[in-house]
Amino acid sequence: MPINIPKQMPAREVLEKEKIFVMDEERASTQDIRPLNILILNLMPEKEKTEVQLLRLLGNSPLQVNITFLHMETHQSKNVSKSHLEQFYKTYSSVKNYYFDGMIITGAPIEHLAFEDVNYWEELTKIMEWTNDHVTSVMHICWGAQAALYHHYGIGKFELPCKCSGIYKHTINDQTIKLVRGFDEVYFAPHSRYTSVSRKEILEHPNLLLLSEGEAGPFIIISKDEKHIMVTGHLEYDTDTLAIEYERDLKKGLDIQMPENYFPNDNAGEQPINMWRSHSHLLFSNWLNYYVYQETPYEQDRKVKVDVPAPEEHK
Repeated sequence: MPINIPKQMPAREVLEKEKIFVMDEERASTQDIRPLNILILNLMPEKEKTEVQLLRLLGNSPLQVNITFLHMETHQSKNVSKSHLEQFYKTYSSVKNYYFDGMIITGAPIEHLAFEDVNYWEELTKIMEWTNDHVTSVMHICWGAQAALYHHYGIGKFELPCKCSGIYKHTINDQTIKLVRGFDEVYFAPHSRYTSVSRKEILEHPNLLLLSEGEAGPFIIISKDEKHIMVTGHLEYDTDTLAIEYERDLKKGLDIQMPENYFPNDNAGEQPINMWRSHSHLLFSNWLNYYVYQETPYEQDRKVKVDVPAPEEHK
C-alpha cells in the first residue's frame, strides 16, 4: 500500500520515478482503510533529502501510511526554504492535541554540543515527554537515539577520538525479537557521528535491551516495553550519502578520515556499493508492522490525521 503525502511535495517526484506507490489525500480518502498516522520530526539540515530517504522506506509496506512532518519552532533552519516548511511541515504546538500511531525522530549534526546547549533542547524534551502518551511507538535515529537515551534513561554520550564514518559489520544479540525478524546473523550499516554511548550502561539498565551491536559499538537498542527504539546509525542513508558528507567535510578543511569500508579499494573516485539496503527496508517494515500496526488501537477518535495545509491556504 502507499504512503500518503501532498501532491506538491518535491519528494513525490523522486519516489514516483523509483516506482514507489505514492498516494495523495484525495485518493486515500476513497479507500475504506484505517491508515497508520506517522509523525516525522526532521532535525536534519538538508530536510528534502531526509524526506526522500525515510519516505522510501515507509512506502515499502502493505500498510497505508499517512505522513506528517514536524519541524522545531525554536530553531531557524538554514538549508531549507521557509516556504517549504510552511507548506509541508507542522510544529509541535499544532499537533500536541493529536495522537499518532508512530513517530520518527531523526539525527542532527550537533553531537559536539551538550544536550542542554542545543537551542531547541527544551522544546525537544517536551516532544519526547509528549510521545509517552500520544504515540504508540517511536524510532529515534543517530543523535535522536542519543537524545532519547539521555532523556528517557539517563545515559549520556561521549566523544570519540575521531569521527565514526563508514560501513560497519553488526550482529544480533537476540534473534527472537520481532524488530530484527528476517535479519542475517551478520549485516552492514552506515554510521556517521562524532560521539557514542556506553555499552556497559545500556546492558546494566533494567529497562533497555541491546539488540544489535558491532564494530561501531551499540547499534539497535530497544526499551523493554517496546515504546522506544534507538538506532545509533543511519540505515536510511542513500548509497552516496557518506561520500557527499566526506566531500563536504574536506571542503570545510576538517581533519577527516575517509569513510571506512565504503569506497572500493579505498578510492574516493570509485562508486560505493550499497550493502545495507535490504536490512534498511526490513527494519522499517518490521517496525511498522510489529510495533505500530499490531500495537496501535483501531479507534480513530484519538488517532486523527493532522492535515497539512494546501499551498493556497498560506496566501
